[in-house]
Amino acid sequence: MPHEAPQPLRLVDTDSAPPPADWEAVYRDHVVPVFRYVYARIGNRADAEDVTSTTFMRALPHLRSDVSEGELRAYLRTTARTVLADLWRERHGTGFDEIDEETMAAPQAAETAEVDVEYVLEALPPNYRKVLELRFLRGYSIKETAAAMSISAGNAKVLQLRALRRAAETVTLR
Repeated sequence: MPHEAPQPLRLVDTDSAPPPADWEAVYRDHVVPVFRYVYARIGNRADAEDVTSTTFMRALPHLRSDVSEGELRAYLRTTARTVLADLWRERHGTGFDEIDEETMAAPQAAETAEVDVEYVLEALPPNYRKVLELRFLRGYSIKETAAAMSISAGNAKVLQLRALRRAAETVTLR
């Protein structure tokens, strides 16, 4: 069978391509939901701001005005997940697919309600309080938290999950 010659590259006709989306409007309309999505998963404001800005920097050049609002939200969320995965892989040597999405998700009410953090922390047992303070108020990684508490990383993860569940119950009961 003879080899066919490679087809020449075709240039895209930019006149027929849909115009890019209005970046400012997209950013203004979606920055808060993207930030909340990211913050609910990492609990660190500075990192959440970085991930949110990186999400828009990656996504905006590829956006077109002919996509539906639902497609746009899904694309931004997927881009945010990818940026989060890159961050976790860089810092913790783990991929996003190894992290349980349901475990990392914050309760829906936490996105819109203000919570008295001191009240919630005071209501927790000391070991739960300590793990949440280290992880979310001081920004420690799981490994750093485990070392500070003299426990294994696996134990720190379990303790964090239990502490978050108890804290959520405290907020709900309030």
